[in-house]
Amino acid sequence: MEEPKQTSALFICARNEIMGSRELAPRVPLSRFDEVYELDGNSTDGTREFWEELGATSINHVKKGEIFNKAAETTQADNIVFFAPDGNENPDDIVKILDLLEEGYDMAIASRFMKGARNEEDNKYLPLRKWANQGFTIVVRLIWGGTLTDTINGFRGLKRDKLAQLNLESSGFDIEFQTSIRFLKMGWSVAEFPTFEGDRIGGASSASSIPTGLLMCRRVWKELWGGKKKI
Repeated sequence: MEEPKQTSALFICARNEIMGSRELAPRVPLSRFDEVYELDGNSTDGTREFWEELGATSINHVKKGEIFNKAAETTQADNIVFFAPDGNENPDDIVKILDLLEEGYDMAIASRFMKGARNEEDNKYLPLRKWANQGFTIVVRLIWGGTLTDTINGFRGLKRDKLAQLNLESSGFDIEFQTSIRFLKMGWSVAEFPTFEGDRIGGASSASSIPTGLLMCRRVWKELWGGKKKI
């Protein structure tokens, strides 16, 4: 008996990313997905309207920490992929993420730190954010095991049924970090592949280094307090 076709949904996460959206949209494989949404953080520069013109269903007033829960609530598609059109994430890798989910992995992450990958700070003398990211990943591996190299990158895809079980409560930039930890707690399958992180288009990141670092530290403590194993 032939297995039913897996359905897929792409969620474009943006806030005032009109420059990146215009430059990268021709490379985003919209036709590979059954559903396309734009999760918008109250853009005022036309980002939301731009993606609507391309056929995406826009959902406004979505905060950073809400993106995964909002996606799980919005679609019943089997496979969900997240993409931010800010220049950091390579649109050519969207299909790679979807392919891994269709192969059966529960989550797929585009890693900025695997061999053959490129991180946007690689050319800096003091790549502080890169070191911090890698440091938090080392902590996660020491506590929860696994072989992940990039626990924080938001460029990823997940099985919807798994995402809906995670009980995510993060409200900020630790949402992907929490998701990675809880996948390890559950023992679900995760695949990574090296990605080329480009330079941002049209502005700087809104994630301030020190507050975000403290947020990650609190997240590790909360996840430990909640138990090292299944949630």
